Amino acid sequence: MGSRSIDEILAAARRRLRRREPEQAHLAARAGAVLVDIRPAAQRAATGAIPGALIVERNVLEWRFDPRSSSRLPVADRYDLPVIVFCQEGYTSSLAAAALQDLGLHRATDVVGGFVAWRVAGLPAFGPDDLFAQRTTLVPATARRAFT
Repeated sequence: MGSRSIDEILAAARRRLRRREPEQAHLAARAGAVLVDIRPAAQRAATGAIPGALIVERNVLEWRFDPRSSSRLPVADRYDLPVIVFCQEGYTSSLAAAALQDLGLHRATDVVGGFVAWRVAGLPAFGPDDLFAQRTTLVPATARRAFT
């Protein structure tokens, strides 16, 4: 009694958001919205990434996007910034987008279905093999053995 389940908290967060389907998020990002990947590095390495997405892991998101924070990113300079957050499957991102709204970023939202839905929709993405190739092309040939 007196507490809410995570399902209730998630539902309340989503009622506040104008969630975007992957295709809508892609178009919004192309039009200037900031697409933010909050997944941990290990998850990105295992499943891939979206080109151009800003990587801000969940544990520092509010500090990086609060326009009043001394730790904010340069892009986070106003409260009307359109921010579209995504995680792996679209659960944590809903909570994160609601937290950004609590900071005053009233246009913050998330991607329905997260990165998984983005990939299923056939939108631009790097797979784990592509990320591996990027890392190894930036490393001298003598050091590449560390990646294999």
